[in-house]
Amino acid sequence: MAKTNPKKSTTKTVPKKKDSSSDFQKKIDELQSSVDKEKDQYLRLFAEFENYKKRTSKERIDLFKTAAQELVTALLPVVDDFERALVELKKSDDADQQQGVELIYNKLSDTLRNQGLSQMEVGQGDDFDAELHEAITQIPAPEEKLKGKIVDVVGTGYKLGDKIIRYPKVVVGN
Repeated sequence: MAKTNPKKSTTKTVPKKKDSSSDFQKKIDELQSSVDKEKDQYLRLFAEFENYKKRTSKERIDLFKTAAQELVTALLPVVDDFERALVELKKSDDADQQQGVELIYNKLSDTLRNQGLSQMEVGQGDDFDAELHEAITQIPAPEEKLKGKIVDVVGTGYKLGDKIIRYPKVVVGN
């Protein structure tokens, strides 16, 4: 015997609530406003992060330059001592000593040059510039053309990259 199971409809009809077109447009506008707000926040955050990356990169480069500057500045008196030693060794007859000191001096100079150190070129008769030179004294100019100009260079000046780390010490004609 076959049982027949009459199918009963279990779906209920729910009356649909009809939104008016103005309510639908309000929802679209609200959602669009929300999306625009989130997009604006995202773009601002992204721009802020890019600025942060650039700033930290620049600070890192500056830190490396500063670290090198401190070391190079500390080594400048050693370079000065080598230069004085070479002057004195040229007066003696010992060529081997002079050659040995010159080798060490050249190696140190090359290493510092590779780190960005360069001597400032200053000579007698150059115009005195208070931003580039350190005047240690003024003397009466031996010649009229040396008034306001450099008469003698007492100490060598050095630059590390574009920054002056030691100003040349000069005597100015008055």
